[in-house]
Amino acid sequence: MTPDEIKQLIRTVPDFPKPGIQFRDITTLIGHGPGLAATVEHLSQRAADTGAEAVAGMEARGFIFGAAVSVRLGLPFIPVRKPGKLPIETIGVDYALEYGTDRLEMDPAAVSDGQRVVVVDDLIATGGTAEAAVKLIRSAGALVEDALFVIDLPDLGGSELLRGSKVNVSSLLEFAGD
Repeated sequence: MTPDEIKQLIRTVPDFPKPGIQFRDITTLIGHGPGLAATVEHLSQRAADTGAEAVAGMEARGFIFGAAVSVRLGLPFIPVRKPGKLPIETIGVDYALEYGTDRLEMDPAAVSDGQRVVVVDDLIATGGTAEAAVKLIRSAGALVEDALFVIDLPDLGGSELLRGSKVNVSSLLEFAGD
């Protein structure tokens, strides 16, 4: 399937979670076997082109696409978790949200010094979570130069934020004006 055909599988839910927001729902994409397979294949080709030695995904939807890309390429998967989810000593990073802060954590032994890690997630909007994941993985000693997304909402500036952190950003689909 082409990216344009995949884009048709994304459901738009108006006014969620608040009026004026056009929510891009991937549930319809992941529920469509050929569409999901094609999406993973496109992301996997891009990840392979980066020379990645491991794939990282943020909880929760980044686990869907990141783990699938990891399996497809035969690479390790690094889960970047919400706080308190790992039963071991972790490293973490706090980051700003629109109202308040949040935190991401990971096992510091999940990466090795200089290992090339590509970050994979379903969507980039403002980029705060992705930027925090990049900082966290880098703090563990890995090299993060690339991030891949199924959907980019370019008007929200997340891709530009990551590029400012010296990360190459690639997305399969864009939805302007959101």
